[in-house]
Amino acid sequence: MSACSSTKEAVYFSSVTETEYGSSVESLEPTIQKNDLLSISVSSLNPDASEIFNAFSTSNVRSVTASNTVAPATGYLVDQDGYIQFPMLGKIRAAGMSKKALKDEIEEELLKRKLLLSPIVDIRYLNYKVSILGEVARPSVLTVPNEKLTLLEALGLAGDLTIYASRTNVLLIREEEGMKKLIRLDLTTDEIFTSPYYYLKSNDIIYVEPNKTKIASASAVRQWLPLVLSSMTLIVVSIDRLTR
Repeated sequence: MSACSSTKEAVYFSSVTETEYGSSVESLEPTIQKNDLLSISVSSLNPDASEIFNAFSTSNVRSVTASNTVAPATGYLVDQDGYIQFPMLGKIRAAGMSKKALKDEIEEELLKRKLLLSPIVDIRYLNYKVSILGEVARPSVLTVPNEKLTLLEALGLAGDLTIYASRTNVLLIREEEGMKKLIRLDLTTDEIFTSPYYYLKSNDIIYVEPNKTKIASASAVRQWLPLVLSSMTLIVVSIDRLTR
C-alpha cells in the first residue's frame, strides 16, 4: 500500500481521464516595466528612411537563454524613470503601457512629424524570463523568446521534476501592481489545465518543494551522522591504543 501511494504521488495528472479543456485564460499581455529590454523594429514604404530606427542597440546588456548560455542582447532599455530613448523622437514614456499602446504612440508620432509614410512598428520583449528553483534537474532562469510559456513547458526546460519533488504543492510567485502573489498548484490533478496560472508571465518564479521522503531522508542523515562519526572516532582511537 505504501508503494502504491508513493507511485501515485510521483506521477503527473494521476486522476486525469480522456477529456478536453478550453483555453479560457486571463490576458497574457503584461505592462512594460522599468528595466525591461524591448526590441522595436520599424518598417515603412521607404526602407531606406526606416533604417535609422532599426540601427539602435543597447551595449553591455546580456540575456540568459534556456540552455543557460549568456548572449548579447540588443534593444531599447526602459530606464529608471520609465522612458526609452528613440531615434528622432527622443524620450518616450514606456513604463506602465502595453506593447500595443506603445506601438500605436510611436506610429502616431512618426506620422505626425512626417518622418515615415505608413509606418509599421513591432515590439517584443527581450527579457521575458521565468525562474525555476527547488527540486528540478536544472534550476535556472529561462529567457523565453516567444513571450508565451506554460508551467509544464517551463518544468520541461528545467529538466523536469526530480523523484523527490512534491507534485501536489508547487509554489508560483507572481508580482502584479507592486504586490507579490503566492499560488499553490497541484500537478497530480487536471485542475492545472483550467487554472489561470497555467500560462506563466514574465518574472514569474516557480519553487518546487521537496517531498516528505526527501525531508525524512535528510533528517535521518543529520541524526545518524554525528553518531556514526563518533563511533568511527572511538574505533580509530581504540585501534591506535591496541597497537601501541
